[in-house]
Amino acid sequence: MEKFTKLTGIAAAMPLVNIDTDMIIPKQFLKTIQRVGLGKNLFAEMRYEDDGSDRQDFVLNQPAYRKAEILVAGDNFGCGSSREHAPWALLDFGIRCVISTSFADIFYNNCFKNGILPIVVSKEQHEKLLDDADRGSNATISVDLEAQEIKGPDGGTISFELEPFRKHCLLNGLDDIGLTLEKTDKVDRFEEQQKLSQPWLQK
Repeated sequence: MEKFTKLTGIAAAMPLVNIDTDMIIPKQFLKTIQRVGLGKNLFAEMRYEDDGSDRQDFVLNQPAYRKAEILVAGDNFGCGSSREHAPWALLDFGIRCVISTSFADIFYNNCFKNGILPIVVSKEQHEKLLDDADRGSNATISVDLEAQEIKGPDGGTISFELEPFRKHCLLNGLDDIGLTLEKTDKVDRFEEQQKLSQPWLQK
């Protein structure tokens, strides 16, 4: 998993509340188990017309936000089904950080397993960030995970809370497999000891 340390990028505002995982990646795109290629279908039903053309009023179709890396989203983002394809689609599009006043629990947990930083802020901070994200090509926000700070285009700083374990995993690029591999030496020692104490298990 790619490490998350610092990110400076365009922030797109999507203040709609209760954006569920089916809105993030509609069910017809869940046939794949590949983590790549889903970005083109991110927010498909909001992003495209019935004929497949872009909806010009959708934020990620607007020239200033086509390469957005940060999403300032509405309350209860990622609710609905538990599909891990939702963070896969966000990441494949290029979104590395989602900021909201609240997230659905399963989506929130899945973000950390895929290298996306979900940040919870207060309503007042959220309103400020939405205003920052409305600045088009000037909507550049910096996120420093080590310092746990968000800096807006006007230089203002917002601090955010994060569990130390989750922070450690993102800073070091550790998903569940990576965490297990960190303990390889202990696993190897256990297996060697088991061979000596319970040799019949090796037959």
